[in-house]
Amino acid sequence: MITPYLFGQGFDRSGIMRRATAGARGRNGWGMPLNTLSGRFLIVTTVFVVMAEVLILLPGLANFRVDWLETRLERAQIASLALLATDSMIEPDLEAELLENAGVFNVVLRRNAVRQLILSSPIPQAVAVTYDLREGSELDRIREALAQMVDAQNHVIRVIGNPVKQGGEVIEVTLETLPMREAMFEYGLRLLALSAAFSTFTALLLFLAVRRVMVTPIKRVVAHMAAYAAAPEDARRIIEPTARVRELREAEDALASMQTQLTAALKQKERLAQLGQAVAKVSHDLRNILTTAQLFADRMESSQDPAVARAAPKLVNSISRAVNLCETTLTYGRAEEPAPTLSRFELGNLLEDVVEGETLSADQTLKDGVALVDFVTDIAGGLEIRADREQLYRVLSNLARNARQAIEATKQQGTIEIGAGRSAQGIWIRVQDTGPGLPPRAQEHLFQPFTGGARKGGTGLGLAISAELIRGHGGQLELVRTDSEGTEFMIRLPDDLEIGEARG
Repeated sequence: MITPYLFGQGFDRSGIMRRATAGARGRNGWGMPLNTLSGRFLIVTTVFVVMAEVLILLPGLANFRVDWLETRLERAQIASLALLATDSMIEPDLEAELLENAGVFNVVLRRNAVRQLILSSPIPQAVAVTYDLREGSELDRIREALAQMVDAQNHVIRVIGNPVKQGGEVIEVTLETLPMREAMFEYGLRLLALSAAFSTFTALLLFLAVRRVMVTPIKRVVAHMAAYAAAPEDARRIIEPTARVRELREAEDALASMQTQLTAALKQKERLAQLGQAVAKVSHDLRNILTTAQLFADRMESSQDPAVARAAPKLVNSISRAVNLCETTLTYGRAEEPAPTLSRFELGNLLEDVVEGETLSADQTLKDGVALVDFVTDIAGGLEIRADREQLYRVLSNLARNARQAIEATKQQGTIEIGAGRSAQGIWIRVQDTGPGLPPRAQEHLFQPFTGGARKGGTGLGLAISAELIRGHGGQLELVRTDSEGTEFMIRLPDDLEIGEARG
């Protein structure tokens, strides 16, 4: 038998479905947005409960139909016993009354292998179908019950079953289908009315439980996130995990850890920013002081004193490096490299400009009639590239200048080769030299500013800025190798990249 509680939940659609329909306006009947966790849970719960109740309703109606028919068989058997007790002698009026009370047209009882028509009355129409309650599966009974509910016409059917109390072998009756259909509808409506209250109360309890167990803790986490975002430097706004649900507790722990690390990073960033401002001020004042000292050092170079004349150039070089360090520090602190302005140009022309500029700046000292630094280019003719020409010139000029200065410092002849080409991955540009290689300290912090350059007295800003410019093109600057036989840098750029993709 079907229980009122489960039966009614699935068919309490008059109120719940109206609320769901109101979702077209963005809210349900309770004024709750359907795109919230509570609203979605209510919809999902309603759908699944309705599906479950439909599956329970069908066998319930089938069982009710079988019980109703078996009741008619029992009444018919009781009526037949009255006739048998009088040796089949009964008044027609009494026979009609017995059949009316049993709700059948006639009764056939098989006893001792003999089929007897015990009670009978006129049948208004031919028998439409015969149902044997002794046979058939549960699916057959469900199908018959659904067919009976759908068919609104009144038919005459024959029903066969087993007599009770071993009152015979088989009992058979004929009856109308309309009273049975009305009883099935009355049974269903009665259960709906009873279960509607239970289903509504249960849905309310589920809704409140979900809000209590899940929605409220989630809203608490969201409120902490919003409060923390308003003042991330305030450590008092870091969430304190208190959830009892394991998944929510893990989320609060992860959020607390992230907020703690972020607060510490922001404080460190603020301190570094203040330190940078202090360094900039010191560099500015120190540059002015060193500029004055440089003027006096320049005058010392014209001194007639041999000792002063020998020391003056060293002093001038030291002061010049100090001034250069102050200027580059101030420039790096103020600089913010603009986005690359892309244009299409021949890469070979750019390499020629770089080589020409570095050749003019190279040490003109000759060794055995040959210049110390020899420049070689290896690039296919007509190779075009889409990039910022000025920024790429700065990068290549910086790499070539570092290589040239490294070779000149050895006082030995060397070669700088600049090559370029196109591959499946994009454009590549190679700058390699035959110099002494990079010192270990420069290799450890190659693209970090103020951590030591590739040459003595350098700041390391050139490579740091070059790497930043190449990243702005969506590419990469990397050190391929460096040893006693030379150094090789490789620039990799996307081929024909649009500006939006390059910045992304």
